[in-house]
Amino acid sequence: MDAQFALTGRDFAISVTDTNVLQSILKIKTNKDKTWQLTPYTMMSVTGEAGDIDPFADYIRGNVKLYSVRNSQDLTPKEVANFIRGELATALRSRGAYRVNVLVSGFDKVTGEPSIYWIDYLAAMTKVPYGAHGYTAMVLYAVLDREYKQDITLEDGMAIVRKCIDAMQKRFLNQMSTFTIKVIDAQGTREIDISEA
Repeated sequence: MDAQFALTGRDFAISVTDTNVLQSILKIKTNKDKTWQLTPYTMMSVTGEAGDIDPFADYIRGNVKLYSVRNSQDLTPKEVANFIRGELATALRSRGAYRVNVLVSGFDKVTGEPSIYWIDYLAAMTKVPYGAHGYTAMVLYAVLDREYKQDITLEDGMAIVRKCIDAMQKRFLNQMSTFTIKVIDAQGTREIDISEA
């Protein structure tokens, strides 16, 4: 059971994932970063089948980097999301389908806008102000629907993150005690410690 959610604010996007790797009732690892930096202003968080996550994420990261090298420019968050959706759709129609859910978070330097793209394993994609995947989404959407407002500040966004984490820790049997929280804005990507949230 993975926890993955993200939200946008006035000039930033926040991505949050838990750091646990579970197999059935066993906790395999407690320090896994489930986010991948694709460009200086775009990252993706990936959850799903353990055997699909790393190969898929490495494939996407490698191809986005290859595009940047060949064309001397980075893809925008929208372009990255469309590329990921296309690769998932192609894989879905072959024998090598990936069972992964992706949230692409980014900041477009041209428009000055943050964005989040919600993509599921069936290659459905939509741009959202906030999104979540997995079992935790049932709890997280209740908090996000109630608390989220457009043009929130970073402090307000971190308050929502705290409320989401509190809701997950209260309602789920599997205690998710550690999280990776990353912020993308005009300065790039930075990780925020949970104690600062």
